[in-house]
Amino acid sequence: MKKKIARVLFAGTNSGCGKTTVTCAVLQALVNRQLKVGAFKCGPDYIDPMFHSRIIGAKSGNLDLFFLGENTMKYLFAKNSEGCDISVIEGVMGYYDGLGISSTKSSTYEVARVTDTPVVLIVNARGASLSVLAQIKGFTEFRADSGIVGVILNNCTKSTYEMLAPEIEHYFEGKVKPLGFMPVVKESSLESRHLGLVTAAEVRDLKGKMNLLAERAEECIDLDGIINIAKNAVDIKYEYVNIAKMDEPVRIGIARDRAFCFYYEDSIDILKEMGAELVAFSPLEDEALPQNLDGIYLGGGYPELYLKELSSNKGMLCSIRDAVQGGLPCIAECGGFMYLLENIEGVPMAGALPGGCSNTGKLQRFGYVTITAEKDNMLCKKGESIRAHEFHHYDAENAGSDFTAEKSSGKSWQAAIATDTLYAGYPHFHFYSNPAFAEGFYRACLKRRKDV
Repeated sequence: MKKKIARVLFAGTNSGCGKTTVTCAVLQALVNRQLKVGAFKCGPDYIDPMFHSRIIGAKSGNLDLFFLGENTMKYLFAKNSEGCDISVIEGVMGYYDGLGISSTKSSTYEVARVTDTPVVLIVNARGASLSVLAQIKGFTEFRADSGIVGVILNNCTKSTYEMLAPEIEHYFEGKVKPLGFMPVVKESSLESRHLGLVTAAEVRDLKGKMNLLAERAEECIDLDGIINIAKNAVDIKYEYVNIAKMDEPVRIGIARDRAFCFYYEDSIDILKEMGAELVAFSPLEDEALPQNLDGIYLGGGYPELYLKELSSNKGMLCSIRDAVQGGLPCIAECGGFMYLLENIEGVPMAGALPGGCSNTGKLQRFGYVTITAEKDNMLCKKGESIRAHEFHHYDAENAGSDFTAEKSSGKSWQAAIATDTLYAGYPHFHFYSNPAFAEGFYRACLKRRKDV
C-alpha cells in the first residue's frame, strides 16, 4: 500500500551538534501553529522521545533498523503518522554512523533512505564560518543518495547566518537550502547525565523552555520552508503488519513514574493490540500493586536516583516480591531488573532475586545485541532470539545466564534470568523484533489468570 505522509528528518553531523534542541524547537513551533504533529526518534533512545511526547501531546515512536525490518519500520511510521499534518524524525549520532566503525547499517542515513524522507542537516556553527560549507559538502557528497535538501546552523548568530546563507545558496546551486539558524538559548538548555539527557519529567518548567525555543524558531528558522519540504515527500510504500489477537483479555501492570520510564511505545502497543489492559502504577508512590493483575512489566529508567524513596516504600517492595516469587508473570528490563534485586548500592530493594548491583563507573556491555534463549522460558523456546540493546553503568552480582547476548562483532556474554514466569535482565528488547516474545508473555499472563 502507499500513503502520503508530510515528513522531514533532522540529521546531525555528530552527537552534540544540537539535533534535539532544534527538533524540540521546531516541534513546539509547529504545535503552536495548531498543526497536528507526529514525532519520531532514530535508534534505541528512550529519552528524546519523552521530550517529543511532552511537546506534541502524543507518543513519539522509535525508528530503528536494527530492531525492525524495513517494512515493519515503514508500517509503524505510517501507523503513528495517521492524521498528522507533518511528521518530524530526529536522527541519532552523526548522520552516517551505524553498526560498527565502517558501516552505515542501522544509521540515520539508512532510516532516511528506507523511508524516502527528505533530510535537513543540523550543523554546529560555533567557532566556524566558511568551513561550515565544507561540512555540508562532505555530508551531501559522501553518499550520492544522501537525501540532504536543507541545512540549519545551530549555535549561530544572526550576522554570521546572514553572511553564510547566500554562500550556501550559491555554492550548492539551490540543491541544499539554508533554512535558518538557532542562536544559543541558555535559558532553555537541557542537562545531561550518564544515559543522555535528564528525562522530560525532571525538567523544571519544561513547557516554558520549549515555548522559548519555539519563539526563537519562529524568528530564526524557515518553518514554512521546512513544511514545504515535508509536503513534497514522495508517497511511502509498505505492507500491513498483522498482530495476533488473543482469545481473552489480560490485565498487566506497567511501572510508570520518574524512576521507571524507559519503554518503546510501539512495543507496549503490541500487548494492547493482542487484547491486554495496561494499568499504570508507581513503585515510587503507590503502596502496592494494582489489584487483579495477570502480569507486570518493570521497564528501565533511573532507579539509582531514587534509592531512598524506593527503599522506604515497603508496601510496594513486599507487593512486588510476593508477586514475582508467587509466579506472577513479569518482565523486568535493566532498571526494573535492578529493582527486583536485594539491593542497589547496598540500599534494600524488592529482594525478589538474589544479590545486588552497584555502579561500575563506566558503560557495561554497551550496544545492540541479539539475545538467544539457552532454555525454554516464558517468552520463547530454547534457541529462539530477539534483538535487544544494553546501556548501563551498573552491574549485578548475578546478571543471569539464561540467554546469550551477542554483538554483530561476534563478542558474546551470558545475560538475563528467565523462568516460566520471569524475564529479568539488562537487555531491553523491542517486541516488533519478534512478536512471538510478546505472545509468550501474554500466554503466561493468560495461564496465570486461568490458574488463579
